[in-house]
This record gives sequence, C-alpha cells and structure tokens, in this order.
Amino acid sequence: MAYIVTTSAKGQVVIPAAIRKLISLEPGQKVSVEVRNDEIVLKPLPKDPVVALTGLCKGDSSLTKALLQARKDDRNLEAKKFVRFLRDAHVT
Repeated sequence: MAYIVTTSAKGQVVIPAAIRKLISLEPGQKVSVEVRNDEIVLKPLPKDPVVALTGLCKGDSSLTKALLQARKDDRNLEAKKFVRFLRDAHVT
C-alpha cells in the first residue's frame, strides 16, 4: 500500500504509523537515506550495530583453520627443500 505524505519547509516527512509499526521503527532510531535512480530509499539502521553484525562471517569454513593449514603446508615445503639441500650437499 502506498501512502502520500507532505514535506515540511525543512524537507521533513512523517513516516506513517502503519509503516513504522510494520518495520519496528522506534522514535530516535537512525535511518539510512539513499537515492536509487529517481527514488528515495529509507532503511532503518540496527539499534545495536555490534549485535546486528554478530555471526555475519559465520559459516562452514574457518579462516583460522585455513591459516593453520597454510602454515603447515609451508613448513612441509620448507622441510622438503631442506632435505633436498642436505642431499645435494652430500653429493659433492
């Protein structure tokens, strides 16, 4: 459903109560304002950004596990190079 609102002399508009209730917009809450093409898009920002971002990067893969595996692979590669160096040194 579309609502028609009037802008004030300062460019302010009132978001209708039905919409505020629908999106749980509370008094004093911050709202992001964007222009997309010829439209104005309002998005309520989270009341607590830290809580809103909690678990955002959660997933099946772990960056820590990947880093530890990469370090293990590097150590193995260096060990192989060292063994080859020792082997080559004994040949001469």
